[in-house]
Amino acid sequence: MSVTLQSEPFDPGTLFNAFLKANQGAGAAVTFTGLVRSTPEDPITSMTLEHYPALAQRQLEDLRKSAMARFGLYEARIVHRFGKLYPGDPIVQVMTLAPHRQAAFDGANFIMDTLKTTAPFWKKEEGPDGTRWVEAKDSDDKATARWS
Repeated sequence: MSVTLQSEPFDPGTLFNAFLKANQGAGAAVTFTGLVRSTPEDPITSMTLEHYPALAQRQLEDLRKSAMARFGLYEARIVHRFGKLYPGDPIVQVMTLAPHRQAAFDGANFIMDTLKTTAPFWKKEEGPDGTRWVEAKDSDDKATARWS
């Protein structure tokens, strides 16, 4: 399956190695792994990701297909977690294969930029000051807009 939504942890290296092995012949492969972030300035103890399963699955599948067509990708794969995660845990992994590096990079960037603003995921962070929902960021909207 090219889009996977799961609560279970994943190993980014294992996923990427399997992706490469199953998709030989490309000239470039790109992987991006997003992690749960906790910094000294903004510490968290956990993050809970909620989503609307059917809608998220469909939107990510459509996004993958769009990226493949737009950038001439040989393959693209998206793995996104939901549920309770902890600092350092992988949240999302996007992998692309293309004839050349620019298409692979652009495809991965397009998927991540668009995913951050359009996929139906909601993040709630827990930290020393309590619980808060993560707000949308203008920088994410600007990143998505550059692909219009």
